[in-house]
Amino acid sequence: MSPACPRCSAPVAHDGASAWSCPEHGPTAALWRPATATYDGLADHLARTPGFPTYLPWPLSPGWAVTDLAAVVDGSEPGRTLATMTCVSGTSELDGPVDVMVVAEESGTGLGARCAGHPHDDPGPGLPDGQPLVRVRLDARQVPLWAVSTSGSDEWDRSVVVGEALGRWLWIIVRPASAILLLRDDWILRDVSGLGPPLVELPFASPAPPW
Repeated sequence: MSPACPRCSAPVAHDGASAWSCPEHGPTAALWRPATATYDGLADHLARTPGFPTYLPWPLSPGWAVTDLAAVVDGSEPGRTLATMTCVSGTSELDGPVDVMVVAEESGTGLGARCAGHPHDDPGPGLPDGQPLVRVRLDARQVPLWAVSTSGSDEWDRSVVVGEALGRWLWIIVRPASAILLLRDDWILRDVSGLGPPLVELPFASPAPPW
């Protein structure tokens, strides 16, 4: 894995003993992302992010696979994770190829916004506003999620919903936009960081979708 900026695609350089610096955003935590999603890559990801949730739709529907992983780790505080991201890809009868990205992050990290094409690091002070667009199940609780606008994207490119789970932002980015209807079918997210042996049976595929 090579370190990069969580807010943009620029590589980062060492800024002192343990911190990183982005040429665009200055001092930053480092984004770590394997070249391809594999079981070994997931094992490395989970070892890098102890105590922080990594969410996946569970169980994965037939024909779906994990296609991307990422984590943001604060180099100034070794072992402190700020965000995790997973992506699963498959097909639906109505939408064809579909990508679903799930980001859990501490406020101000910026990874969810980058994946979503949102212009600010956080969803904004107006959340929540009105009725949630969808709800997903996270372990034994329901998490309401509200629609968030994106910038520079075709309206049919993606749908983005955001809510709060365990004191952190939970972003779900779905491409194409019409596939957001999949989340209304009682989607279940599970923190797989402590799941253990069942992870061996997870399917993985490449390439990862661009973001």
